Amino acid sequence: MANIKQFRIVVMGRANAGKTTILQRICNTTDNPEITDGKGNKVFEAKCFQRGHHNIEHELVFSSNPGFVFHDSCGFEAGSVGQFDEMKNFVLDRAVTGSLKKRIHAIWFCIPMTDYHRMVTAAEQKFFNECDTGHVPVIVLLTKTDALHLAAMEELLDSGLDLGEAKKKAAEKEKELLERWLAHIKGILDKCKFPPKAYVSVQKMHEEGADCMALVQCTTNAVNEEGLQRLLISTWQSGIALCVEYAVKK
Repeated sequence: MANIKQFRIVVMGRANAGKTTILQRICNTTDNPEITDGKGNKVFEAKCFQRGHHNIEHELVFSSNPGFVFHDSCGFEAGSVGQFDEMKNFVLDRAVTGSLKKRIHAIWFCIPMTDYHRMVTAAEQKFFNECDTGHVPVIVLLTKTDALHLAAMEELLDSGLDLGEAKKKAAEKEKELLERWLAHIKGILDKCKFPPKAYVSVQKMHEEGADCMALVQCTTNAVNEEGLQRLLISTWQSGIALCVEYAVKK
């Protein structure tokens, strides 16, 4: 553990799943990350942030918190076999590499609620059926949950409520819908050969100062290795409450 100075996370999921926004909130910044090729050579950022040009080998580091290193995969749409194999080989290699500094410690798999009508895609099921990440936990993040507000309002209005009553009950209905879709996603992914280790919803990530406690806490518990738990909690610079809770438990 003394040789590991950075907590390394692979972020994957569909395009426009809000991945970059989540990374910015975790690192408490609105700036774009510096992108290097893993050997310290800076990569032209604009090209890397264009859809379809992500290279999972590249390292994303935010100057506000260089203790985190992120790897961003291509969007999980109907990606080519070559792209999938490249991602799979990277994950499997970095999960067990002899270079401790290069090992990945967690995987965040993002599923946006803007696409709740199509929920789990074939490409996503393929990942959980073919990618054995070993000791590296995969955490499913339900992102853009604010998008459920419209669905909640539609259900309430269709039930016969007027607009005023529907607005009053919208928050409760959104929570109900989120729980329903989460149960549906778990019902599918938990049957896969290599199911996720945990699930967590992240909310209001588009707002500066959004609360990332649930995500960091979920990841800490999923890692389940004391040295890496300490590294994650100490790296996340907004987690005094989590530090106290962790210390009390230990």
